[in-house]
Amino acid sequence: MKILLLGGSSFLGRAYAAEALARGHQVTTFNRGRSAADLPGVEAVRGDRDSPADLARLVDGRDWDAVVDTSAQQPAQTALAVRLLRERARHYTLVSSVHAFADWPARVVSEDSPPHPCPADTPPDQPPGNALKAGCERAALEGFGTERTLVLNSGLLIGPHEIGGRLPWWLERMARGGRVLAPGDPQRTMQVIDVRDFAAFGLDLLTARTTGRFVTTAPAGLLRFGEWLETCRAVAGAGDTELVWVPDGPLLAEGPDRVEPWSELPLWAPDLPDLAGVWLADTTRAEAAGLRCRPFADTARDTWEWLRTRGPAEDTDADGRKGRPGAPVRQGIDPAKERRLADAFG
Repeated sequence: MKILLLGGSSFLGRAYAAEALARGHQVTTFNRGRSAADLPGVEAVRGDRDSPADLARLVDGRDWDAVVDTSAQQPAQTALAVRLLRERARHYTLVSSVHAFADWPARVVSEDSPPHPCPADTPPDQPPGNALKAGCERAALEGFGTERTLVLNSGLLIGPHEIGGRLPWWLERMARGGRVLAPGDPQRTMQVIDVRDFAAFGLDLLTARTTGRFVTTAPAGLLRFGEWLETCRAVAGAGDTELVWVPDGPLLAEGPDRVEPWSELPLWAPDLPDLAGVWLADTTRAEAAGLRCRPFADTARDTWEWLRTRGPAEDTDADGRKGRPGAPVRQGIDPAKERRLADAFG
């Protein structure tokens, strides 16, 4: 098949490109060439998806069996691409997110959950927000039609080349050793999916010309937070690494030592009403369609190997708390604060 990837060079787009090339497909990527290098073997077309002229140059003299849009952020941006591509491709995959559902993360979501009420014609340059993904979905569905559109509502993606910085933060924290603050309940379940498993599933559906919507993440209950931390420690931990488990309550108490969920200790989702469904998305439909997820230990090992071989991280201090290549999300607790809490509760 001839496949166009909108994006295609970093993390999810890279995983799609690698899997498609391995299957023998012809791959075109369209991106600005800033985030990462395109994989050898693709036809790389440089351009900005917000530019009508760049998109017109992309489609000039080309057509594809399918488009995979891994970089849609704004509804108007998606609508522009769809208008120029709907006569040049037979199938459109939009990678969306569980963030598009109005009920997430407070409630369990499925393919039938209501999306945020964001119109497909929402003007460009809106502030980032969960509702915008729902608008991107509407733009794709209105442009290509339900009979040619596949929407994948992604859960949290992890794996080599991760740009969110969450699994890398935990691996690098374990590698520094010492007493590691382990928040909340070690039995709390999680839903994370290896980016390579996501791409493989997406390509399976694409080549079968599947349409519709699939909540695409690991099944609920497949992984627990304690296993996540213990695996990270086993893969990357120094000899003196010790987990210090502290319940949600003390960490959420108001004051200078309050810990912010999700960001200061990545993926810590305390037992709060507004997070009740964060790790409970219903993946029944995706599993029935063939979704398979590798063991987390494999993902952790591969990610750690990538971290060790990619070269020095950029703009990081001795505690690894600043940015790293391709990772705009800043993660991690202040080391002094972590030591203070571990000493107080450990």
